Amino acid sequence: MIPSNTPASLHAFISRFQLQLPQAAQISHNVRPAAVLIPIVCRAEPTLLLTRRADSLRKHAGQVAFPGGKTDAEDGSAIVTALREAQEEVAIPPQAVTVLGQMAPLDSSTGFQVTPIVGLVSPDVQFHANEGEVADVFEVPLREALTLSRYYPLDIHRAGHTHRIYLSWYHSQFIWGLTAAIIRRLAQQVSI
Repeated sequence: MIPSNTPASLHAFISRFQLQLPQAAQISHNVRPAAVLIPIVCRAEPTLLLTRRADSLRKHAGQVAFPGGKTDAEDGSAIVTALREAQEEVAIPPQAVTVLGQMAPLDSSTGFQVTPIVGLVSPDVQFHANEGEVADVFEVPLREALTLSRYYPLDIHRAGHTHRIYLSWYHSQFIWGLTAAIIRRLAQQVSI
């Protein structure tokens, strides 16, 4: 259920997200499922919650990411995975998230097929980083995050193939790779 005090700009986003068909999923070569939560905090000016991963992690250390991770056998769905991981990483209780839907999965460079789950989070939720996984939690105004011109393409040549990634910045935070691709895809989906 969408909170009654939801700002008009967020109502417009919700309508566009739910009325637009997501991009079709591409054929995936990755078989390991994972999910991330795209937490939209319902402030007077809605924000997108992001994390910066701990520098001590083996993979993607220090990178900006959404709360999320690999699907456990007992999860049962991408939504359950995303909500479980958001609770583990930044202490968002699953019952505090209103799930709007999911986007088409994307392949990660590490062999995962990642399903983004879009959800609304009350501004009353207190975010607490799990220090073993998350170095920082920050918010980006949704309006800024969904501005397509913020994402700069970079073509990388590897193993005879060209891969396009996107780069963006918010204050001192460098957003790139799968996280930037997910935000950019969401921006494309809801743009009019």
